[in-house]
Amino acid sequence: MLNAAAKPLVKLVERYLPDPYVFVLLLSVVVFCAAMLFEQQSPLQVLQYWGDGFWGLLSFSMQMLLVLVTGFMLANTPLVRGILDRLAKLANSASQAIVLVSLISLIASWLNWGFGLVVGALFAKALAKKVKVDYRLLVASAYSGFVVWHGGLAGSVPLTIATPNHFSAGQIGVIPTSDTIFAGFNLLLVAILFVAVPLVNYLMQPKTDESVYVDPAKLRDDAHTKSPGNRPADKLENSIVLGLLVGFAGLAYLVQYFVKGGSLNLNIVNYLFLFLAIVLHGTPSRLLHSLQQAIKGGAGIVIQFPFYAGIMAIMVQSGLAQSMSQWFVSFASAETLAFWTFISAGIVNIFVPSGGGQWAVQAPVMIPAALELGADINRIAMAVAWGDAWTNLIQPFWALPVLAIAGLKAKDIMGYCLLQLAVTGVIISLVLSFG
Repeated sequence: MLNAAAKPLVKLVERYLPDPYVFVLLLSVVVFCAAMLFEQQSPLQVLQYWGDGFWGLLSFSMQMLLVLVTGFMLANTPLVRGILDRLAKLANSASQAIVLVSLISLIASWLNWGFGLVVGALFAKALAKKVKVDYRLLVASAYSGFVVWHGGLAGSVPLTIATPNHFSAGQIGVIPTSDTIFAGFNLLLVAILFVAVPLVNYLMQPKTDESVYVDPAKLRDDAHTKSPGNRPADKLENSIVLGLLVGFAGLAYLVQYFVKGGSLNLNIVNYLFLFLAIVLHGTPSRLLHSLQQAIKGGAGIVIQFPFYAGIMAIMVQSGLAQSMSQWFVSFASAETLAFWTFISAGIVNIFVPSGGGQWAVQAPVMIPAALELGADINRIAMAVAWGDAWTNLIQPFWALPVLAIAGLKAKDIMGYCLLQLAVTGVIISLVLSFG
């Protein structure tokens, strides 16, 4: 049944979904017009918001580029390639490959979203080298595990409200993660998705004559050839001692960081990936060769993220995001506020694809509504978090690192993700409302 349902969605997306760059240009035009139409902003004022905010994600853009580059370099080491290949041998059929990559991606994304994006894509490539499986669905399955990230250990909304002196502390106080990430309803939701997401991916498998396979030879990375030069510079570039000295120094800092109680965040994940790659590649020349391969897929991140920063600025500064949230709240009750919060967060996320940024936009609307209606503020906060994670399934913004590693385009996987969006949306709505 799900294969039949997925088929028209896949064809629809393949035919009409443009390249992610064109998608972000269209979103820019839509938001520009909406701010003038619904918020009565002048064209010059909207243009000012857009231009002022255009470079607002530079730091995050670099972080995302490093997620791709450092993750690729680490996976391209002989040790990690061997581990991924051994794990891939656990799958002896297309069905097993789909389920296995879904589970690995779910686990990795629950631990940390950046880790999940890279591990899922790299494991999908390893599986495709071993098993004959529809490559589009395999990569879509790897990406679908990302849906649980905001209910996991790195969820920005629950971590923000668990931080002393956060911007809403005066209204709701400090809410520990035991009431959000580790609350019964959230753990129940995560557990259900750990079953449902792999099952849906499994049931979406196309027939053999409709599958799209990839030549395993095209997935292999170019082997590094050691430079035979005798210059002092050549000796430094091929020095194992230099690479290990710096690499172990970086790992020693990480040990000290975690001993002192440091937490896992995107910078630390990138730092870990980088210094593990330095150690496991051994020589600077091997690392640089891997870097040259990795950087090829980063063009989409570099060019598109500034446009999303401009969109976010218009949404926030014009009041469009707040108005959208207030509209949903206007007809909610204490019992239905979590559901409408989830839906509104999912829609806002299309235009403001940042968990922390979305909470900053929606908290001033959702918190007073929850307090006035007597709704569970912990559940409302997690509804924002899950809404943000939910529509990431069809937001090319987050898929860019996965697509770059896998060598696919957004239209190749989004048809499958669209069906996952429908199924997971029902599950999340029910658990937030009644769980």
